[in-house]
Amino acid sequence: MRKTIEDLSLDIPVFQAPMAGTSTPALAAAVANAGGLGALGLGAASVETAAKMIAETAAMTGGPINLNFFCHKPMELREEVARDWIARSKSRFERFEAAPPNELHEIYQSFVVNQAMFELLLESAPAVASFHFGLPAEDKLAALRDRGIMLIASAVSLEDARRVEAAGIDAVVAQGWSAGGHRGLIDENGPDERLDTEALTRLLAKNLSIPVIAAGGLMDGADVRASLSWGAEAAQLGTAFIGCPETAADDGFRARLAEGGKTVMTRAISGRPARCLDNEFTKWTADVSDAEVPAYPYTYDLGKALNAAAKAKGEPGYGAQWAGSEASRARFLPAAKLMQALKEEFEAADADVA
Repeated sequence: MRKTIEDLSLDIPVFQAPMAGTSTPALAAAVANAGGLGALGLGAASVETAAKMIAETAAMTGGPINLNFFCHKPMELREEVARDWIARSKSRFERFEAAPPNELHEIYQSFVVNQAMFELLLESAPAVASFHFGLPAEDKLAALRDRGIMLIASAVSLEDARRVEAAGIDAVVAQGWSAGGHRGLIDENGPDERLDTEALTRLLAKNLSIPVIAAGGLMDGADVRASLSWGAEAAQLGTAFIGCPETAADDGFRARLAEGGKTVMTRAISGRPARCLDNEFTKWTADVSDAEVPAYPYTYDLGKALNAAAKAKGEPGYGAQWAGSEASRARFLPAAKLMQALKEEFEAADADVA
């Protein structure tokens, strides 16, 4: 029997987006304690770090938590592309009195091949486990179901969503084009219809038998209410939470978020398409073609090194400042206060409809 969103007993149908590298145990616990679904993005974490984050979260809340993992197909590094990419970055590193790495490494291991991470998930048995870039093998999904874990996966198209449904996943996140962070494309080199959140949510709700969770550009309680009118059963908010003091966003990220302005889709920071605040990194690589960028996560190895070099010299504009297209509407509130505001706006929107 599939798990349902009602099984989570939420006070408001708000899912905090996992946001690997930005979400923290404090944020996840605050959202869960306020009646939403808290989340930890563990796609970039080692097993040891993940275990620590899970334990810290459990110490702060008994509410429902979503543990999120990256299920990308492991890619081989094209040596010539990597050499050219490193050479291209040399002058940029020199601006900050640093040198690029001599070679690029696979700094994150995909969940699909990380047995120790799977065993940690199985042992932790959170309320929800979610997957980005694809799905684990069927035997692993079956083992997680046997532990009573609700399973969720993201999709950016009806084709991908049907694959999610066919795998027996309990619910699908409809990731609209405006969503911040990495696109949930199963094939990152495949076509992307770039549907907005409303259009994608309506399409999936009409054609699937499993619940749909709207994601992308949703920033307040009225947006959450609107997403339900599109056929969603819940809304996932990420950028809305970045300004909370509980996140791991650094001062440069927070300052750039406060400025508002445009966001851009880029592959150059990590190796996969992702929406980022327009910053020095995206400007530097604006003319780069997809073919010039090494595979994920090898590209991220260089991106992180460049960000570290720039920050050491007081330049915050080379970070992976993942954010959605509605970033200018972000609020800088403690998570509990933001959740309260979302509830009040959600209820007011309901009253307006009534």
